[in-house]
Amino acid sequence: MRTTPPTLLDGARVTMFANLALGQLPTGATRHSVGNFAEVVAHLAIARYDEAEADCYLFYCTGDWAVVTDTCHPTEAEAVAQAEFEFGRVAFVRMADSGGDPEA
Repeated sequence: MRTTPPTLLDGARVTMFANLALGQLPTGATRHSVGNFAEVVAHLAIARYDEAEADCYLFYCTGDWAVVTDTCHPTEAEAVAQAEFEFGRVAFVRMADSGGDPEA
């Protein structure tokens, strides 16, 4: 399982990502239409389709970073808040500008 995402997911540039801890299950506070959501989602990513666009997307991804579903948010902070509402404490890492490598 790759722990860092590619620079682009679903055509959107990744700005932040989080790896869910082993056994970190959704809180059940939000309902998704994906039947096996808890078993499939291993990573979260926040991305923008256009740098000029204000909205950002919270992507719910498989172990190999395939996007399962997403939610749209006006800011990164609101996307992080949604992730924490759904999964509890989630540690996001900001992607570095050069080559998509994460910053510590």
